[in-house]
Amino acid sequence: MVDRSPELRHTGVVKIQTGFDDAAVGAAAAAVPDGHTRRAIVRLLVESGTITAGEIGDRLGLAAAGVRRHLDALIEAGDAESVPAAAWQQAGRGRPAKRFRLTAAGRAKLNHAYDDLASAAMRQLREIGGEDAVRAFARRRIDAILAGVPAADSADDAEVEAAAERVAGALTKAGYVATTTRVGGPIHGVQICQHHCPVSHVAEEFPELCEAEQQAMAEVLGTHVQRLATIVNGDCACTTHVPLTVPSSKAPSPRPHPTSIEGASL
Repeated sequence: MVDRSPELRHTGVVKIQTGFDDAAVGAAAAAVPDGHTRRAIVRLLVESGTITAGEIGDRLGLAAAGVRRHLDALIEAGDAESVPAAAWQQAGRGRPAKRFRLTAAGRAKLNHAYDDLASAAMRQLREIGGEDAVRAFARRRIDAILAGVPAADSADDAEVEAAAERVAGALTKAGYVATTTRVGGPIHGVQICQHHCPVSHVAEEFPELCEAEQQAMAEVLGTHVQRLATIVNGDCACTTHVPLTVPSSKAPSPRPHPTSIEGASL
């Protein structure tokens, strides 16, 4: 039976830049006639960490019934799950809307086809060249990703933030789905959130990949950066805090921005 429920409320094409190809995202969506819509929802789950059904409908122009049908299918397949909303996610009074996110199994379907081969190669590299060889490889890898990204030429807030955006752009091209968010108040800074990590399974065994990434980012930005959350540790995104001019000398330690606190890549 063909589902003829009207889902798209407009004829415009919704295109979300994710940094990984459609084939990878399609693996996380069930093979159904309306798989294009399913893939778009999976993209939003990747990018947002957690998101409500209403937000999905608003972003993609989908009817509530259609959103629920796709979410139910992803949950049944074990690719998504519902989670309680955090206190800060409640808008106004009343019961906070239920939020949804990808499961570890759903993320694993994105593009980890070569994880076993990559891990085996890394083990062989470590056996032959030791830990120094692994660290050197990790650093060369991130240097290649950030090659051509102009470093911050001053400690000026605007320049550091612009450099952070350039870093996020390079990471996105490499498949990390990275965004930047300005955070104010006592933690004052910009956070680089990597909503996907194409090598997270390898990094679980070789944390040198994450360490090299943080070091390289600090050098490009010209300032110390702090990793607040990682996908490897089970978070929804890898969140790196880049401090800007701190208004108070006794500012507390930064926390992940609300878009990534639930769960962050290397």
